[in-house]
Amino acid sequence: MQTKIPRRGTIRLTRRGKIALIATGAAAAVTAVTVPLLLPDDDAKPQTLTIPEGWRSGQVYAAVDKALGVPKGTTKKALPKAGLKLPRDAHGNPEGYLFPATYPIDSRSTPASVLSYMVNTAQQKFGGGQVTAGADQNAANGYQTVTIASMIEAEAGSKEDMGKVARVIQNRLDRGMPLQMDSTINYALNRSTLATSERDTQIKSPYNTYARMGLPPTPISNPGEEAMRAAVNPTPGDWLYFVTVKPGDTRFTASFEEHQKNVGEFNRAK
Repeated sequence: MQTKIPRRGTIRLTRRGKIALIATGAAAAVTAVTVPLLLPDDDAKPQTLTIPEGWRSGQVYAAVDKALGVPKGTTKKALPKAGLKLPRDAHGNPEGYLFPATYPIDSRSTPASVLSYMVNTAQQKFGGGQVTAGADQNAANGYQTVTIASMIEAEAGSKEDMGKVARVIQNRLDRGMPLQMDSTINYALNRSTLATSERDTQIKSPYNTYARMGLPPTPISNPGEEAMRAAVNPTPGDWLYFVTVKPGDTRFTASFEEHQKNVGEFNRAK
């Protein structure tokens, strides 16, 4: 079922129209869900911690450290004893399950309690039927679906494009094609960029979806509900490629030749 794939170096499957946030505390447009978290007994207004869709776990840990006023690295060190209720496939890694939302915090909040609420909220949102109701359940299990959603969150230029990005991922998996997602390479290199070089596509990493088949071993970000809905209900279509030529203009196609033209237009626009 392997389709003919043009030689690597000519393909760029994905190019986002925006750069993912990489600095903790940076401004972001977030559709945040407010969840209760250790609210104080008095009438004092609690502080809040907002986690945007698509942040990686490292960004979340740093944000929790800052919000709680603890030394850098404290939240990450709290993981082994936090008792997080993660799926077995996660092997203790909460990436993908630190649910994006606005969390009230107070003086009694701890790194472990904040992370626990994030994970518990993710389990409720992802496993309670609110997101997956009526979905066309593919072969992917729950953890794999969160992994797909994390790539959608990292790759889609807008919420309107999420379903199409999900379909590209599904079509490539179904055809036995490598996903060739720049976002997974960025995750492996702990960076965020639109420029993926030939050398980047040759790195030795399980997250190199240019060189390795199938999904990356873990989620690469923490997706929100829209990305999860897209992952379980991809938009119908035969697309295999997409490129964001300019902000608001992401082009999806099943033709490699047409994709090359779109990439050429993107390069000229740079």
